[in-house]
Amino acid sequence: METVDVTYRIKTANTQEILEHLRKCDDSFQPILTKRVNIEEYARKICDKAITFEAWHGKILVGLLAAYFSNDSKRCVFITNVSVLEDFMGMGVASRLLQECKQYAVQENFWEIRLEVNKENVRAIHLYRKFNFALDETGKDVLTMRLELITRS
Repeated sequence: METVDVTYRIKTANTQEILEHLRKCDDSFQPILTKRVNIEEYARKICDKAITFEAWHGKILVGLLAAYFSNDSKRCVFITNVSVLEDFMGMGVASRLLQECKQYAVQENFWEIRLEVNKENVRAIHLYRKFNFALDETGKDVLTMRLELITRS
């Protein structure tokens, strides 16, 4: 694993930086992100409503995990995006972002983290299982996975 200077931050990227990152990662999504969402609106929504966990190489956003933290009675976090620029894959960036999101959720007393992943995205599924995410539901093309953070009685 090559060592590259990457710094990690929370909620510093603006809409344009998120949009540029998502465009650069578009082909690595399964299916391609622009076939599923309006990428400009999605970047704006992430910037406005999500907590972002970010990996930066200089002024370039190389890794992004965006999660919605629901303050309702369920105290659930929903991860909407995990993406890493191709040149930075395999360097532990996604793992670090996931770890930071998990730590933040525990610190803020959230009960669980949920996410959806395409069944064909073996690399992502492997990452989530490494963090003890369990299969919750199976859809036609999508798996819903969850990680319980606090055992409720």
